[in-house]
Amino acid sequence: MNTYLLIKTIHIISSVLMVGTGFGSAFYLFFTHRIGNVRSIADVSRLVVRADWWFTTPTVIIQPLSGLWLAHEAGWPLDTSWIALSLGLYALAGACWLPVVWLQIRMEKMAASAATANAPLPSIYWQCARRWEWLGYPAFIAMVVVFGLMVIKPTLG
Repeated sequence: MNTYLLIKTIHIISSVLMVGTGFGSAFYLFFTHRIGNVRSIADVSRLVVRADWWFTTPTVIIQPLSGLWLAHEAGWPLDTSWIALSLGLYALAGACWLPVVWLQIRMEKMAASAATANAPLPSIYWQCARRWEWLGYPAFIAMVVVFGLMVIKPTLG
């Protein structure tokens, strides 16, 4: 396998891990919130934070590095419409993801404290959960569009 195909494979696998981990984590915490069991919320939020550190964070770094390398090797300028739009959407997703990480860590701590004390979650937890959820929507949509742009590579504008 040549270097280009190796980096392309890494790029594709890391994109799947990044979006898949994000979607899976959001799915489980979203529905665990609907159940409302504090111990379950504490457990799932702990695992969501771990998944972000173990899977999402490395892939967030790998994606732009591998993508920029692939574009360079293929001779695509960064102002190519689909690449520029992909980079903009990636930046939007990142701008949503960074506060999500902070919210997740905060929510994990509140949920662990509530579970240990056998107490309900404080109202600030639910405010954080709403922000976490609403930041997830544009980030996920942006990444789905980036997937489409990577595959189709349309000429835009």
